[in-house]
Amino acid sequence: MENWTLVYSSGQLYSAELMKQLLAENDIQAIIVNKKDSSYLFGDVELYVGYEDAFRARQIIGRHESE
Repeated sequence: MENWTLVYSSGQLYSAELMKQLLAENDIQAIIVNKKDSSYLFGDVELYVGYEDAFRARQIIGRHESE
């Protein structure tokens, strides 16, 4: 995962999917890495973007979370 930066983490897959869609609407490609244990349901779902898009992605996510 070279040149990918973590910009969002959540315990819920739907939250990460929502943020991924929000970034896609702003022309930022994102990938989801599900690190949630399937048996015990603990862990996080992480959202990564390219290094060059990380600052803008964090701003977009931050604005969305403050609404």
